[in-house]
Amino acid sequence: MAFTLEVCVDSVVSAENAARGGATRLELCENLVIGGTSPSFALFDLVRERVDIPVRVLLRPRFGDFLYDEDELELLRRQVRGFAARGADGVVIGVLRADGSLDEARMAELISLAGGCGVTLHRAFDVCRDPFEALEAARRLGVDTILTSGQRQSAREGAGLLAELCRAAGGKPQILVGAGVDAAAIRELQPITGAAAFHMSGKRTVESPMTYRREGVPMGLPGIGEYERFVCDEAAVSAARKTLEALMGE
Repeated sequence: MAFTLEVCVDSVVSAENAARGGATRLELCENLVIGGTSPSFALFDLVRERVDIPVRVLLRPRFGDFLYDEDELELLRRQVRGFAARGADGVVIGVLRADGSLDEARMAELISLAGGCGVTLHRAFDVCRDPFEALEAARRLGVDTILTSGQRQSAREGAGLLAELCRAAGGKPQILVGAGVDAAAIRELQPITGAAAFHMSGKRTVESPMTYRREGVPMGLPGIGEYERFVCDEAAVSAARKTLEALMGE
């Protein structure tokens, strides 16, 4: 059975590390430290120059919930059109209504703008009111992949629902297991869920080479150091790839 090992990256170096480690697909974003936001066209172009595996693009105009105003929806429309025209292999999107249901009308509009490229429903799914209702809505819309942790903080915690979702989906759409995924989690979760697709970042912390450091002047989120960043660890991706190959007989 074929498997998917998708790695979420927000930089060129992480994309290269993930590809060398054996990722079968990338999810490209920016600002992974806050859950990911839409990347720039320039970052996408440069990643496509450097790697030769499929790239799906996370489209999220801001951090926070998935109830978008008209300006945010217009930004999403332009991003979907733009990345589809640039040759993205897929878009990763999600829009909810205020009542926690999937906004099928706005999702359908975005999907129509994608021009036939792949569509992943991102972890907006994990904060919707009814996962099985959302699964059926995604199927009606033609979504080919749902990224989910089983509506829990980590995929390990959501293993029970993930197994139910995999059975209910029957591969259409594909359930892409994410949140806290590494080789050990795959080894534990694949037999329980039957999933054939896993999503990871494999990130490790890299210290800045800055020798002069002005302390006490934070530029971003509280608790996030200005002199460190997250980079995809090639070895972590390689370990996950080998684990999937062993489990799935490839």
